[in-house]
Amino acid sequence: MKWIASAAFGMEGMTGRDLKHMGMQNVHVMDVGGATFEGTYQDAFRANLWLRTCDRIMRVMAEFTATTYEELFQGVKAVPWENMLPRDARFPIRAKCVRSQLMSPSDVQKIAKRAMVERLKGAYGIDWFDETGAVFQIDVSIRNDRVTVCVDASGEPLSKRGYRTWNGEAPLRETLAAALVLKSGWHPWQPLYDPCCGTGTLLVEAAFIALDRAPGLTRSFAMEAWPVVNHDYEKIEAIRREARQRYEQGSQRALDVAGSDISPDAIELARRHIKQAGLAGRIRLDVKDLRDVNLAGGPGTFIANPPYGERLDNARAAHAIAKQLGQLQARHPGWSLCAFSADMGFEREYGRRATRRLRFYNGRIECEYHIFN
Repeated sequence: MKWIASAAFGMEGMTGRDLKHMGMQNVHVMDVGGATFEGTYQDAFRANLWLRTCDRIMRVMAEFTATTYEELFQGVKAVPWENMLPRDARFPIRAKCVRSQLMSPSDVQKIAKRAMVERLKGAYGIDWFDETGAVFQIDVSIRNDRVTVCVDASGEPLSKRGYRTWNGEAPLRETLAAALVLKSGWHPWQPLYDPCCGTGTLLVEAAFIALDRAPGLTRSFAMEAWPVVNHDYEKIEAIRREARQRYEQGSQRALDVAGSDISPDAIELARRHIKQAGLAGRIRLDVKDLRDVNLAGGPGTFIANPPYGERLDNARAAHAIAKQLGQLQARHPGWSLCAFSADMGFEREYGRRATRRLRFYNGRIECEYHIFN
C-alpha cells in the first residue's frame, strides 16, 4: 500500500529521512507536503508512533486527473471502498484545492461523498448508511488538476502527543519543536538549555529524542479502530510493546536538559507538561531572567524560541531579547545557540551573522532558524 507522511514546509526532508531509517520501502520526498512510502498497516502504525516531524499518516486510495466534477465523481467511485470500509463506517470528507479547475472545496466534498455512497450502495445492497462505526476520515486533495484521495490513519494530528494540555501565550507546535532540536546539531550526551522555555515544549521534545521515547507512545491513532487493522491486533500491540521497551532502556541514560523563563506562570505550565510527559525530575526548570543565565560546564547547546514582535506585538522587546541572546552566547564560550524567530532584524540585534539559517513556518508566520556556532 502507498502512504503519505504529511509534513509542514521545511520538514519534508526530515520526515523522508526518518522513514528511510525505519526501513520503509520506496520513500520519496515530495516538493510540498511531506513524503510517500510503501508498506503494510503495521508499517503505517510504526510511522504514526515514531515520526517526530510528521503531521499525519494517510493511506493513498487513488490518484487521477480531473478537470470536471464528472471526472472527479467517476475517479472516486472507481475505488473499491468496500474492501476497507464496513457498512457502518463513518466517512466524513475533507477537501483542499490548489491551482486547479475544480476550486470549490465544498463542492468537491459533496461530489466525493456522493461517489462513495453510490459505490457502497452497490457493494452492500443498501440505500442508507447510518455511519455509526469506526471513522474513516477521507482527504481529497486537488493540486494542478491532479486528485489524490486518502484515508487519514492518524486521527488527531501527530503533533498532539498528549502531554500538553495547557497553552502559554505563544505555543510552539510539538512537531516543529522536535524539528528545531533535530536541526540544532545538539547531541543527547551534551547539555541543552532553553533560556526562554515558555511551557516547555522544546525541552520535552529534546528529552524524548535523548531517551529514545516514541512521540506517539501514549496516544491512540484512528487506524486502530479500523476492522482491517484489528485483524492484526497482536502485531500492532507488539510494535507498541517494543516502543515501551526501548523507552524503558533509554530512560536509564543520563539527561542534561534544562530551561528557564522570566514568567512564573510559564514555568508552572512547563512543570505540568513535563510531569504529564512522564519526565518529572528529569528536566530542571527555573524562573530566571535571560540576563541572569550563567551556566557551568559544557560546552552544550542553547535552543530558544524567543518572542519576536509579530507574534506578541512587541517588536522593541523582541529586539532587546535578541541582543540578550547574543550576550548569553558570549558568556558561554564553546556553546552553540539556536534561535527561532520571525524578526527580520534578529541578526543585527544579536550582533553577528548566523552560521546557518533554515526556514520554517510557525502556523502562518514565516520564521528563520538562526544557528550560531
